[in-house]
Amino acid sequence: MSLNTVNLVGRAGIDPQVKYFESGSVLCEVTLAVNRIRRDDDPDWFSLKMWGKTAEIAANYVKKGGLIGVQGSLEIETWTDRNSGAPRSKPVVRVNRLDLLGSKRDNQAQTSNYDGYGGGEF
Repeated sequence: MSLNTVNLVGRAGIDPQVKYFESGSVLCEVTLAVNRIRRDDDPDWFSLKMWGKTAEIAANYVKKGGLIGVQGSLEIETWTDRNSGAPRSKPVVRVNRLDLLGSKRDNQAQTSNYDGYGGGEF
């Protein structure tokens, strides 16, 4: 049995970068910052790729700093560096599902009303 599933919740590091192809396909790329448990640790950064309707939704609704949840699979992209000729690679999450969880401003307002008893949108 094989399993390749990634579930992440974090903040968009950039506004979506959208590419439209002559074939009609749409590609949207975003970086995602996911905080670690300890607040003084730097976040982990992930490269996300979305295609089709998911890409269109991301292009229209995701903004830098917005809180999103994604489900997808991990892929390793490989290429040859143009300058050095060295092989390069990076992990990319190919997103199958996108959940819009709110903007940073929305969450700050929500946090200021937090009653300490849990609950919430998750």
